[in-house]
Amino acid sequence: MKLTKEHIHALKGLAHSMKPVLIMGEKGVTESFLAEAERAIEYHELIKIRISGDDRETKKEIAAEITAALNAVMIQHIGNVITLFKRNHEAPKIFFSNK
Repeated sequence: MKLTKEHIHALKGLAHSMKPVLIMGEKGVTESFLAEAERAIEYHELIKIRISGDDRETKKEIAAEITAALNAVMIQHIGNVITLFKRNHEAPKIFFSNK
């Protein structure tokens, strides 16, 4: 699904009050972490994940790795928190207006 600027803006608005559903631990991006992230994004479609690390470039790399592994779209990356979206085609929860 190709997201427009309007879609991304709407998703950022929805995510604003959300808390992270996953917090990456010391072990980093593990198979179990990715499995839990996959379950969360399949159910919610829009999730926040808190990633660990002090180095900005390391956090960017981790965020890109998680996004690619989940086949999701990164909506935003602020500090230690990334917001991801992945459409659940079988049971969508988030609908966009057709303006």
